[in-house]
Amino acid sequence: MNPDERKLIRERERLLEQLAGLSLLLHASYLERFSTCVRPQCACHRGQKHGPRAYLVVYRNKRQRQAYVPQSQHEAVRRGLRQYEQLSEIVRAITDINLQLIRAGGLADSQGPTRRGGARHE
Repeated sequence: MNPDERKLIRERERLLEQLAGLSLLLHASYLERFSTCVRPQCACHRGQKHGPRAYLVVYRNKRQRQAYVPQSQHEAVRRGLRQYEQLSEIVRAITDINLQLIRAGGLADSQGPTRRGGARHE
């Protein structure tokens, strides 16, 4: 394995280590909306709607689901959404590295030892 390949592998390992810090990760969309309540005499029926209220939109089983986000969780949710962006960047970077290793013929040789006792997919 040449020095360039070793450098790529070290960079990939560094990126993989960053994944451990993404514990708040959220794969969702964030939205805020105003709403009306069920009380007919409430001001919300005359234009003063309640809100904004925050929601996360996720897709599960080919259906859109919305989850209310309490005010106390807004900052953690924002961090989780940023962490998903970081995850995407890490995955793109690892893909680029692995493509370079493929071109150099060294991808198969770049696998480290199996971690946490699990079998690797081949």
